[in-house]
Amino acid sequence: MDITTIRELIGDDMEAVDKLIIRQLQSDVVLINQIGAYIVHSGGKRLRPMIVLLAARACSYEGEKHTDLAAIIEFIHTATLLHDDVVDGSDLRRNRETANAVWGNEASVLVGDFLYSRSFEMMVEVGKMPVMDILSHATNRIAEGEVLQLLNVHNPDTSEAEYMEVIKRKTATLFEAGARLGGIIAGVDEAQQLALADYGLHLGIAFQLVDDALDYNSSNVEIGKNIGDDLAEGKPTLPLIQAMKSADPALRQHLAGIIENGGLEEIDFVMQAIADSDAIAYTQKLAQAEAEEAKRALERLPDTPYRRALSDLADFSVARAN
Repeated sequence: MDITTIRELIGDDMEAVDKLIIRQLQSDVVLINQIGAYIVHSGGKRLRPMIVLLAARACSYEGEKHTDLAAIIEFIHTATLLHDDVVDGSDLRRNRETANAVWGNEASVLVGDFLYSRSFEMMVEVGKMPVMDILSHATNRIAEGEVLQLLNVHNPDTSEAEYMEVIKRKTATLFEAGARLGGIIAGVDEAQQLALADYGLHLGIAFQLVDDALDYNSSNVEIGKNIGDDLAEGKPTLPLIQAMKSADPALRQHLAGIIENGGLEEIDFVMQAIADSDAIAYTQKLAQAEAEEAKRALERLPDTPYRRALSDLADFSVARAN
């Protein structure tokens, strides 16, 4: 199944999630409505809520609470985007101006806080302590990942292991939580819950690896953000880490200086250094391996169209161009 077919498989569920998001965004504070609507309706893939819905259906869930969980996951993700763009000073996301570029940093941070708090209100309404446990732990892990990434900024000695720890916490944690929640709401045993969690973790890692490869291997039209954003912010992601690893001492020293200084003055030089190395192929190979691990985890679930859709999502995550 391609991504359109997967969406059609859970079309009614996705429509219910979209309606719920609109309802839960409502506030008597006008600016919250404006910024919340702007970011939520800015053309994202809705991959994380899709995972929740598919995981629940793959476990034969027939209720409606999975749509609440999917909306919660999307709110948490949206809050992290608002905060990330402020921390990173980003002005473009999904081919649109970021909320902080339109309304300013203060408003973006505070609306991100509103989305976090609204998501926790919704968790309480779901009424399952395991849901609270999983999501409170996940939001804490995401915050830890953000801080770890901050520690790596402008550090040319960042290792592959340190980079991987950041993306596990910052990105993969929410995929992991969302997939497991689908099993929890369906009431499956712990073995199947853990299978879904493994699937989400490996899928999230694969997704971020591809994102970081695209940052040095696409146009901003394709990926919806400025090429070299990570370099401009002094973030050494895997393509650059790998290019430095295979570079001669002089080139490595030059690249290290670029990371330390940040900016895009030497973006063409960096792009060429990465192109001359195996960095993109290496990153994509790791992403493919993670996607295969995600698909293997699904073998512990019954074979259904929903399980096959989850497997196809893993393939989509590594094959995409944006």
